[in-house]
Amino acid sequence: MNPFSVQHIKHTQDITGLSTEDGAKYIAGGTNLIDLMKLQVETPSQLINLSQWEDEQSITEESDHFRIGAMVTNTTLANYAYKKPSLSLLSQALLSGATVQLRNRATTGGNLLQRTRCYYFYDTTKACNKRQPGSGCAALTSMNRIHAILGTSEDCIATHPSDMAVAMMALNARVVLNGHSDGIREIPLRNFHCEPGSTPHVENVLKDDEVISAVIIPKQCNGTQYYRKVRDRSSYAFALVSVGAGLVLKNDTIEKLTLAFGGVGTKPWYPASAIKVLVGAEFSDEVLDLAIDAELVDAKVYGSNNFKPDLLRNTFKSVLNSLYEHQRENEDYEGALYEN
Repeated sequence: MNPFSVQHIKHTQDITGLSTEDGAKYIAGGTNLIDLMKLQVETPSQLINLSQWEDEQSITEESDHFRIGAMVTNTTLANYAYKKPSLSLLSQALLSGATVQLRNRATTGGNLLQRTRCYYFYDTTKACNKRQPGSGCAALTSMNRIHAILGTSEDCIATHPSDMAVAMMALNARVVLNGHSDGIREIPLRNFHCEPGSTPHVENVLKDDEVISAVIIPKQCNGTQYYRKVRDRSSYAFALVSVGAGLVLKNDTIEKLTLAFGGVGTKPWYPASAIKVLVGAEFSDEVLDLAIDAELVDAKVYGSNNFKPDLLRNTFKSVLNSLYEHQRENEDYEGALYEN
């Protein structure tokens, strides 16, 4: 084991002056970082422990938004969202991920920052540009069944594993970043994660002196909501494809649509092209095909994951058709399509 020091943070003002520039890492629940340290993928010289950060362990409801502290656990957030019809999608996504024990430890901020579960990233004997820039990407020409088809590059095709981030993106969440150089800044979640390009080791827009302090989700009518996760087994597995959606109809016209994909992108995927086709259109099987065609136009497959475009298409259409039927039968309904 490599030696490291630990610094504990209890209050927001304690963050001032801290930086990860010299190899330090923030640790919250530890459900991802500890595994990576055991495998020597991460070898921090210092851990900055946020688990006792008292100022960011609660959820508050304001007149126009929900504010979720970065240290709120996935269990606490899932239970809270379950009771709020407009957040049903978030509860469904959280309850589809990990185990009860992991959800009890995993945090909101940590979930957004978890790293890929790519086999080659975890195996230090294999080439991985995300782990060691310039070393190559073993996934490109090897088994790549779980890997991305959207947002990929010649340097990386690893998927982002979060279910929570998919739901939050669909719900138009914003991330609050706290740092001493730029103060507090707030950015849309859809702009937080980076596509790999030629720098796959740069995974998000966080600066060295910044930390996630909260997530803001606006209060809005999201209609009937459904999170479907397609995976190799019915529980405790990462998504091959996931679709999170909320639908509001006016007669047969799609008045509002919240939508995001998981398991197919190098980051939680916001399908802007599909949404552009769908919103304002009359619901039909033909318009669903046009929408997913528009989103898949830049998709790339790499051998073992050649099935993913069809799987995404079928899952997307199934979810939207289920939402449509439910909305037709339950006008003005808001909440889960099925019980969480």
